[in-house]
Amino acid sequence: MKLTLKIWRQENANAKGKMVTYQLDGVDGDMSFLEMMDILNEDLNNKGEEPVEFDHDCREGICGACSMVINGQPHGPQKLTTTCQLHMRKFKDGDTITIEPWRAAAFPVIKDLMVDRSAFDRIQQAGGYISVNTSGNTQDANAIPVEKENADEAFYSATCIGCGACVAACKNASAMLFTSAKISQYALLPQGQVEATTRVENMVRQMDLEGFGNCTNTGACMVECPKGIKLENIARMNREYLKAETIG
Repeated sequence: MKLTLKIWRQENANAKGKMVTYQLDGVDGDMSFLEMMDILNEDLNNKGEEPVEFDHDCREGICGACSMVINGQPHGPQKLTTTCQLHMRKFKDGDTITIEPWRAAAFPVIKDLMVDRSAFDRIQQAGGYISVNTSGNTQDANAIPVEKENADEAFYSATCIGCGACVAACKNASAMLFTSAKISQYALLPQGQVEATTRVENMVRQMDLEGFGNCTNTGACMVECPKGIKLENIARMNREYLKAETIG
C-alpha cells in the first residue's frame, strides 16, 4: 500500500509549525497506525532526517497516550478505537492521510504530534480520590451494598483513559466529558461520598483554571471517545455541582 502522509511538524512549543508531506510505500493492512508511523520514522532515520515525534505507551488502547487527529477525527475514522488500535486496512492504496496533534490551548504542543496533557492530571489531583480510614475495624469494601445500576455506571465512567479526544473533538475544547467521568465514578458509590462536595467544586474549578471551554451539548465528545463515555456524566456533574453549591 502506498500512502501520502501530510503531518504536522513543530520543533517545540514556541516554534511555528507547518504541514510536511511524506510518501510511504510498503504499508500492510494488518499494521496498526502506530506501526505505520514507526516505518515512516525508520525511513526518515535512514535518510538522516528528523523522525516524527508522537506519544505512545501501551499500544493496547489502555493508556490514552496515542493522541492524533487523523483526517480531522481524533483517533481516526474507526469508532470506539484509539490510534494504536486503528489498523491500516481502514485506508486504501493511494490515500492521502492528514495527521495533526490535539488542537486546544490547554494542550500545548511539545513537539510535532506530542502535546502536554498534564492539565488532565491536575484536574484529577484536585479531587479524584476518596478518604478511607483503614485503621481499626474497617468494613470490607465488598461488603458494602451498592445498587447494580450504580455500580455499572461507576465502572463505565471509570473506563475513561484520559486521552483527550473529547477535548480535541469539541469546538470549545471542553473537558467536561473527562471531568464528569472522573467525578461520576466516585459520586455513584458510597465510598465516594466523603469528599463529594469538595470533589466536584475543586475539579470543576481546576478545569476552568486550565483554560478548557464550556460544553454546548453538541455530543462530538461522546462520538469520538474511544471508550464511549456517556453525556449523562456531564448532567450528573452539573447536578453534583449545584448540590455542592447549595450545601456550601
